[in-house]
Amino acid sequence: MENEKVIPPNKSDWFLRFIKGMFIGSGFILPGVSGGALAAVFGIYERIISFLAHITKNFKENVRFFIPVGLGGIAGVFILSFAVSFLLGQFETIMLWFFVGCIIGTVPALWKEAGKKGRSTKDLIILAVSFVLGFWFLWQGSSLFGTVEQNFFTWMIAGALIGLGLIVPGLSPSNFLVYMGMYKAMADGFKSIDLGVIIPIGIGGLITVLSLSKVMDWVFNRFYAPMFHFILGIVFASTIMIIPTNYSGIGFLGFVGCAILCVLGAALGWWMSRLEERYVPES
Repeated sequence: MENEKVIPPNKSDWFLRFIKGMFIGSGFILPGVSGGALAAVFGIYERIISFLAHITKNFKENVRFFIPVGLGGIAGVFILSFAVSFLLGQFETIMLWFFVGCIIGTVPALWKEAGKKGRSTKDLIILAVSFVLGFWFLWQGSSLFGTVEQNFFTWMIAGALIGLGLIVPGLSPSNFLVYMGMYKAMADGFKSIDLGVIIPIGIGGLITVLSLSKVMDWVFNRFYAPMFHFILGIVFASTIMIIPTNYSGIGFLGFVGCAILCVLGAALGWWMSRLEERYVPES
């Protein structure tokens, strides 16, 4: 292959990965959204896991590839930490419907991804069981966790949950942080760049990602379809869990706003999930 030319990544590729990183980062701050699921939807989840599981293999190439993803993820977390507290505080019901729409818009691409290596009756049963168990677990989450005291150790646990949200697509760490009573404090900590919050979260997330990446790499290499259908069940369950139930004082225009933002969220999720089909990924 002496005549084969290596085409260097252009600015649009770099910018695209930065935008994807921002959306993946949003999965660590938005309730009901999974950074790992968004990474799978955008076609880079398997590469992330492969890189983390075999970190010395093609190290420089992978670092160059993931720099814009990482920068976008950091930007997404910090930018959204400012917006989330305000919007959820002022327009919680309407914004939750926007989040629901975003997830609904990504479901077709996630369904396609789950079945790209085949789909059997067993996989559909796994989907149904994971949906029921995931829904029950999230429903019981507040009583299982309660309000947790905020200290260095519990922030490390929060970081571990965020790491799991990357390693296990479909798992939304913010759901659990809401149940643990730590979500608002986490968003405020990111917003004010509180190192007492950020550092233990970073340590917990890094330990979890590095320790479990090889496990998930092994699982996906051997049980791709069952694992992805398990993930789908969790995605469906977590989506139902964030559907708002309190509509007191919202009025007719509020209901209209909920419907419009749900549709806009679905359109945004669908558009982002199709980006991989419109751009040739780097190998």
